[in-house]
Amino acid sequence: MIDHPHPDLETVRGIVEQIAKGLRASHRKEMLHQDLRPDNVMIDAAGTVKIIDFGSTRVAGLAEISPIEDEEILGTAQYTAPEYFLGERGTTRSDLFSLGVVTYQMLTGRLPCGAEVARARTRAEQRRLRYVSALDPQGRIPLWIDGVLERAVDPDPSRRQEALSEFVEDLRHPRAIPLRAGPPPLMTRHPVLFWKAVSGLLAAILIGLLIARHFGRF
Repeated sequence: MIDHPHPDLETVRGIVEQIAKGLRASHRKEMLHQDLRPDNVMIDAAGTVKIIDFGSTRVAGLAEISPIEDEEILGTAQYTAPEYFLGERGTTRSDLFSLGVVTYQMLTGRLPCGAEVARARTRAEQRRLRYVSALDPQGRIPLWIDGVLERAVDPDPSRRQEALSEFVEDLRHPRAIPLRAGPPPLMTRHPVLFWKAVSGLLAAILIGLLIARHFGRF
């Protein structure tokens, strides 16, 4: 990110797909990395991505033998999933959150919620977090990609993609997510006004038909 602050979308996709592949391999062995961040991702001269530093990794089974205190946060605050700050156990969606933040940062050079995530230590505070759109004036990032990123870094784990494979798929296929372009329809925003407009239109059509029928007799 320092050497290439403005990578193209395809380059970012390639890096993210490799990171996701490594995380999925760990998840299949019931291991959560819990500290995914740019410093823990290495890319060699051939473009091969490697995940390093498994010092914070939680391994199923071992965690029960040596439980971690709820208040102990093992990851780096800016990339740590919000549920950890509530004292909850992480899931694969927690690693997904971290990958979402890294992806967002690669594309924009900043964090999706700034440094506020680490300060939000209650559900109420987390609900007040506001995602900063990844869209830029140059139009490098499509609207639907912004939607994918917003979902991946949602403070509520249940609202994120269900799996890393879904996140990777969403980054390549806009059909995979609903687009947020434009305001909601009039019927949703002002139902009474909508039905008044419909009634007025039908009345105008009816009057027009009656006039046409009347003059049609002469």
